[in-house]
Amino acid sequence: MIDSSTVNAPYSIADWAKIDQYHNSFLIAEDEVLDLAVKNCSDHGLPCIAVSPSQGKLLNLVAQSIGAKRILEVGTLGGYSSIWLGRALPDDGTLVTLEIDEKHAQVAKENLAKAGLEDKCKVIIGPASESMENLHPDVPFDLIFIDADKASYPKYFTEAKRLVKKGGVILFDNVVLFCLVNDLSVTDHFLLDTYLLGIRQLLADLKADKEVEATTIATVGERGLDGFLYAVRK
Repeated sequence: MIDSSTVNAPYSIADWAKIDQYHNSFLIAEDEVLDLAVKNCSDHGLPCIAVSPSQGKLLNLVAQSIGAKRILEVGTLGGYSSIWLGRALPDDGTLVTLEIDEKHAQVAKENLAKAGLEDKCKVIIGPASESMENLHPDVPFDLIFIDADKASYPKYFTEAKRLVKKGGVILFDNVVLFCLVNDLSVTDHFLLDTYLLGIRQLLADLKADKEVEATTIATVGERGLDGFLYAVRK
């Protein structure tokens, strides 16, 4: 085992981005559709906060590995992660993705259409918590990916537990957030109410919940220091 204390680990986003670029050059092929989706998002002024290519590929592989046929995404933005997830679906699979912003939803629909996924992917516009409450599928979802407003993470978790099948997977993004989540001395940061308190409450809820098993995997890369939370419904 390598002793991490003797290794000069990369310490900046620039270094981590180089690592992503190096590994991606071997593992992720050039993709005109995804590149066009990124450009379309940028051209329409959407914020650059979608998952990275390596994170998108991970979502795709998770969906494939569990044989997901029904996926729910909470937080569409411009549809970049939706494309990765949609591509993992079989011919009879479906993706429902929730987005509060009409402009973002329209850009996502354009990107999904260019990816040839408009028939598999349905974009629902409105507050995600309300949209989730209104979902009563005959067949539960196999996979739920949550990457929306962090203050509502506890609410999303409650609804996701109802909507996902037993043995299904719930994934949350942005649960490490540059080490701010675990730094309890942070009590007046501008992200406190919009991000940190929601994620901390989610973790507290998970600790007391006997219906799921979960773990957090911290990540570094071109999106900086962050992490996914991976939960399985018992």
